[in-house]
Amino acid sequence: MRGVSDKNILDEFCIKFCSIVEKHCKYIVVSGFVAISSGRARATEDIDMIIEKLPLERFKSLHSDLLKNGFNSIQSDSAEEVFDYLTHNTAVRYIMKGKALPEMEMKFAKDALDDYQIKTRIKLPLTGLDIWFSSIDMNIAFKEEALKSEKDLKDAEHLRTVYAEMVDEHEILEIKKMIRELR
Repeated sequence: MRGVSDKNILDEFCIKFCSIVEKHCKYIVVSGFVAISSGRARATEDIDMIIEKLPLERFKSLHSDLLKNGFNSIQSDSAEEVFDYLTHNTAVRYIMKGKALPEMEMKFAKDALDDYQIKTRIKLPLTGLDIWFSSIDMNIAFKEEALKSEKDLKDAEHLRTVYAEMVDEHEILEIKKMIRELR
Protein backbone atom coordinates (compact mmCIF):
# COMPACT_ATOMS: atom_id res chain seq x y z
CA MET A 1 0.00 0.00 0.00
CA ARG A 2 1.25 3.47 -0.86
CA GLY A 3 1.59 5.96 1.93
CA VAL A 4 0.78 9.65 2.16
CA SER A 5 4.37 10.60 1.34
CA ASP A 6 4.24 8.52 -1.86
CA LYS A 7 1.73 10.83 -3.57
CA ASN A 8 2.81 12.52 -6.78
CA ILE A 9 1.47 15.48 -8.78
CA LEU A 10 -1.10 13.31 -10.59
CA ASP A 11 -2.36 11.89 -7.28
CA GLU A 12 -2.68 15.34 -5.70
CA PHE A 13 -4.49 16.70 -8.77
CA CYS A 14 -6.90 13.75 -8.72
CA ILE A 15 -7.56 13.99 -4.98
CA LYS A 16 -8.35 17.72 -5.18
CA PHE A 17 -10.56 17.36 -8.25
CA CYS A 18 -12.46 14.35 -6.89
CA SER A 19 -13.05 16.02 -3.52
CA ILE A 20 -14.87 18.83 -5.30
CA VAL A 21 -16.86 16.58 -7.64
CA GLU A 22 -17.93 14.34 -4.75
CA LYS A 23 -19.80 17.26 -3.17
CA HIS A 24 -22.03 17.44 -6.25
CA CYS A 25 -22.49 13.94 -7.66
CA LYS A 26 -21.33 10.34 -7.85
CA TYR A 27 -18.24 9.74 -9.96
CA ILE A 28 -15.69 7.09 -10.84
CA VAL A 29 -12.10 7.25 -11.99
CA VAL A 30 -11.53 4.72 -14.75
CA SER A 31 -8.93 3.32 -17.14
CA GLY A 32 -5.16 3.86 -16.94
CA PHE A 33 -5.02 5.77 -13.68
CA VAL A 34 -6.52 2.76 -11.89
CA ALA A 35 -3.52 0.65 -12.92
CA ILE A 36 -1.01 3.46 -12.34
CA SER A 37 -2.30 4.26 -8.86
CA SER A 38 -2.14 0.52 -8.14
CA GLY A 39 1.59 0.41 -8.80
CA ARG A 40 1.95 -0.06 -12.57
CA ALA A 41 4.88 1.96 -13.85
CA ARG A 42 3.74 3.81 -16.94
CA ALA A 43 3.14 7.42 -17.86
CA THR A 44 -0.09 9.29 -18.40
CA GLU A 45 -1.00 12.94 -18.63
CA ASP A 46 -4.69 12.60 -17.98
CA ILE A 47 -7.17 10.93 -15.69
CA ASP A 48 -10.51 9.65 -16.97
CA MET A 49 -13.65 10.27 -14.94
CA ILE A 50 -17.30 9.38 -15.48
CA ILE A 51 -19.93 11.27 -13.51
CA GLU A 52 -23.62 10.60 -13.19
CA LYS A 53 -25.79 12.66 -15.53
CA LEU A 54 -26.74 15.94 -13.93
CA PRO A 55 -29.36 18.51 -14.78
CA LEU A 56 -27.96 21.87 -15.91
CA GLU A 57 -28.45 23.64 -12.58
CA ARG A 58 -26.54 20.99 -10.62
CA PHE A 59 -23.80 20.96 -13.24
CA LYS A 60 -23.53 24.75 -13.03
CA SER A 61 -22.91 24.41 -9.30
CA LEU A 62 -20.22 21.76 -9.87
CA HIS A 63 -18.54 23.76 -12.63
CA SER A 64 -18.59 26.93 -10.51
CA ASP A 65 -17.04 25.05 -7.59
CA LEU A 66 -14.27 23.71 -9.84
CA LEU A 67 -13.51 27.20 -11.17
CA LYS A 68 -13.54 28.65 -7.64
CA ASN A 69 -10.99 26.01 -6.57
CA GLY A 70 -8.44 26.69 -9.30
CA PHE A 71 -9.57 24.49 -12.18
CA ASN A 72 -10.40 25.61 -15.74
CA SER A 73 -12.23 23.77 -18.48
CA ILE A 74 -10.18 23.69 -21.67
CA GLN A 75 -13.41 23.94 -23.67
CA SER A 76 -14.97 26.99 -22.00
CA ASP A 77 -15.50 28.86 -18.75
CA SER A 78 -19.23 28.81 -19.53
CA ALA A 79 -21.03 26.07 -17.61
CA GLU A 80 -23.72 25.97 -20.32
CA GLU A 81 -21.17 25.34 -23.08
CA VAL A 82 -19.37 22.63 -21.09
CA PHE A 83 -22.73 21.04 -20.23
CA ASP A 84 -23.61 21.01 -23.94
CA TYR A 85 -20.45 19.02 -24.70
CA LEU A 86 -21.26 16.53 -21.96
CA THR A 87 -24.88 16.05 -23.01
CA HIS A 88 -23.66 15.25 -26.54
CA ASN A 89 -21.40 12.49 -25.19
CA THR A 90 -18.25 14.54 -25.70
CA ALA A 91 -15.63 14.52 -22.97
CA VAL A 92 -14.47 17.78 -21.44
CA ARG A 93 -11.08 18.44 -19.94
CA TYR A 94 -10.17 20.36 -16.82
CA ILE A 95 -6.72 21.57 -15.84
CA MET A 96 -5.33 23.63 -12.96
CA LYS A 97 -5.24 27.33 -13.86
CA GLY A 98 -1.92 28.15 -15.48
CA LYS A 99 -0.83 24.53 -15.96
CA ALA A 100 -1.28 22.52 -19.16
CA LEU A 101 -0.95 19.18 -17.38
CA PRO A 102 -2.28 17.04 -15.86
CA GLU A 103 -5.82 16.93 -17.24
CA MET A 104 -9.04 15.44 -15.93
CA GLU A 105 -11.16 14.09 -18.78
CA MET A 106 -14.78 14.10 -17.62
CA LYS A 107 -17.76 12.41 -19.26
CA PHE A 108 -21.39 11.93 -18.31
CA ALA A 109 -22.54 8.34 -17.85
CA LYS A 110 -23.99 7.52 -21.25
CA ASP A 111 -25.72 4.17 -20.88
CA ALA A 112 -26.64 1.27 -18.59
CA LEU A 113 -23.01 0.11 -18.57
CA ASP A 114 -21.77 3.43 -17.20
CA ASP A 115 -24.61 3.47 -14.68
CA TYR A 116 -23.52 -0.02 -13.58
CA GLN A 117 -19.93 1.17 -13.25
CA ILE A 118 -21.02 3.95 -10.93
CA LYS A 119 -23.28 1.61 -8.97
CA THR A 120 -20.41 -0.87 -8.39
CA ARG A 121 -17.72 1.73 -7.68
CA ILE A 122 -15.06 0.97 -5.07
CA LYS A 123 -12.33 2.60 -3.04
CA LEU A 124 -9.00 0.79 -3.38
CA PRO A 125 -6.90 1.02 -0.19
CA LEU A 126 -3.82 -0.27 -2.05
CA THR A 127 -3.71 3.03 -3.98
CA GLY A 128 -3.49 5.15 -0.85
CA LEU A 129 -6.09 7.46 -2.44
CA ASP A 130 -9.48 8.22 -0.94
CA ILE A 131 -11.29 8.35 -4.29
CA TRP A 132 -13.89 6.23 -6.07
CA PHE A 133 -12.72 3.91 -8.84
CA SER A 134 -14.67 1.68 -11.17
CA SER A 135 -14.35 -1.92 -10.01
CA ILE A 136 -11.30 -3.99 -10.81
CA ASP A 137 -13.48 -6.43 -12.79
CA MET A 138 -14.90 -3.54 -14.82
CA ASN A 139 -11.44 -2.16 -15.62
CA ILE A 140 -10.14 -5.57 -16.66
CA ALA A 141 -13.19 -6.24 -18.85
CA PHE A 142 -12.96 -2.86 -20.62
CA LYS A 143 -9.25 -3.18 -21.23
CA GLU A 144 -9.51 -6.74 -22.56
CA GLU A 145 -12.79 -6.45 -24.48
CA ALA A 146 -13.12 -2.86 -25.70
CA LEU A 147 -9.76 -1.12 -25.65
CA LYS A 148 -7.34 -3.98 -26.43
CA SER A 149 -4.19 -1.89 -27.04
CA GLU A 150 -0.90 -3.33 -25.82
CA LYS A 151 -0.85 -0.75 -23.01
CA ASP A 152 -4.43 -1.64 -21.96
CA LEU A 153 -3.76 -5.38 -22.03
CA LYS A 154 -0.69 -4.85 -19.83
CA ASP A 155 -2.83 -2.71 -17.48
CA ALA A 156 -5.38 -5.56 -17.26
CA GLU A 157 -2.61 -8.08 -16.57
CA HIS A 158 -1.24 -5.84 -13.81
CA LEU A 159 -4.69 -5.45 -12.21
CA ARG A 160 -5.24 -9.23 -12.38
CA THR A 161 -1.95 -9.76 -10.52
CA VAL A 162 -2.21 -7.00 -7.92
CA TYR A 163 -5.88 -7.63 -7.12
CA ALA A 164 -5.91 -11.41 -7.66
CA GLU A 165 -8.09 -11.98 -4.59
CA MET A 166 -10.70 -9.52 -5.90
CA VAL A 167 -10.95 -10.73 -9.49
CA ASP A 168 -14.25 -12.44 -10.32
CA GLU A 169 -13.97 -14.14 -13.71
CA HIS A 170 -17.74 -14.68 -13.94
CA GLU A 171 -18.32 -10.94 -13.37
CA ILE A 172 -15.68 -10.07 -15.98
CA LEU A 173 -17.42 -12.31 -18.53
CA GLU A 174 -20.80 -10.70 -17.75
CA ILE A 175 -19.31 -7.21 -18.14
CA LYS A 176 -17.66 -8.18 -21.43
CA LYS A 177 -21.08 -9.38 -22.64
CA MET A 178 -22.58 -6.00 -21.64
CA ILE A 179 -19.78 -4.21 -23.49
CA ARG A 180 -20.48 -6.17 -26.68
CA GLU A 181 -24.20 -5.45 -26.40
CA LEU A 182 -24.01 -1.77 -25.48
CA ARG A 183 -20.87 -0.52 -27.19
